[in-house]
Amino acid sequence: MAAGEPLILVDPLPRTLDAICDVPTRRRLDALGRLAVFEPGPAPEAEIDRLLPEAVLLIGQTAMPHARLDRAPKLRAIFNVETNFLPNIDYAACHARGIHVLSPTSAFAPAVAESALAMAIDLARGITAADRAFRAGTEAYGLAGNAGCFRFAGAPVGIIGFGDLGRELRRLLVPFGNPVVVHDPWLPAELIAAHGCDAGSLDETLNFARVLFIFAAPTTENQGFIGARELAKLADGSAVLLMSRAGVVDFPALLAEAASGRLKIATDVFPQEPVAPGDPLRRIPGLLLSAHRTGGMPDALHAIGRMVVADAELILRGLPPQLCRRADPALAARLRSMPVTRT
Repeated sequence: MAAGEPLILVDPLPRTLDAICDVPTRRRLDALGRLAVFEPGPAPEAEIDRLLPEAVLLIGQTAMPHARLDRAPKLRAIFNVETNFLPNIDYAACHARGIHVLSPTSAFAPAVAESALAMAIDLARGITAADRAFRAGTEAYGLAGNAGCFRFAGAPVGIIGFGDLGRELRRLLVPFGNPVVVHDPWLPAELIAAHGCDAGSLDETLNFARVLFIFAAPTTENQGFIGARELAKLADGSAVLLMSRAGVVDFPALLAEAASGRLKIATDVFPQEPVAPGDPLRRIPGLLLSAHRTGGMPDALHAIGRMVVADAELILRGLPPQLCRRADPALAARLRSMPVTRT
């Protein structure tokens, strides 16, 4: 590449360019300028510091405190391709300097929402439970085989957290005719209503839901905010799906409800991952388990690359980004996303 072309630092750990870029997207990325790619990473700190004075774009989760931003006068955007806003960036300084801090947070929403819907139908109709019973020779037929089951279509749905994932799920629910109540204290009722849902308090949402989807992002304020008291408000036989982060619930209380058989529960996330082979949760019959896999589809990962490259093209043309989410300093400071381990 010619020396006059923009320098783009690529430090994507835990992602790789092969994982997030299909062939056409990688060609578009290569055409943007001079790429300094650090894989499998992380980039050596000395190399980052050496290249920052000329860098125009940064693709990765590299720490960018105030002092390091001072050494990057040409920097115009930072793209977090892990899809979380991490606490290793001085967001206020970036905002003041006109540096976009962006993340393709919606890339995983279609894949996760699809799995959440499938798992909800499974819990409502007892599909996996019936399969396990059949394999164990304890199956029941006809009406007796549907004890405790209910039709998902038309069942009252509660959604806690109405970001990209919640809105994508709402879109998928439309043909099923479910009435939906949403609890999201960061959103006005008018926005929730625009998606055909009613806004509710946490307790109102819990009291309403026969099927509860937990999509809340972890913040400095909501650690374990769904605990035994909150779960007790759900009617017997209700279905609960935890699809965001384990830290937003009291996980032992959630497991206790599953073990008692009072609630039907599915989870794609756990306090510690991978889960230990001997963890007792593996033996709870009322728990539908998924190994944090609902979003990890090739097309979802490729969406990350497409969104980043499309917005990078716009930024280099002097236009505002359109696809990736912009970090708001006030909101980013409240998130509890864990930083990537960089060893």
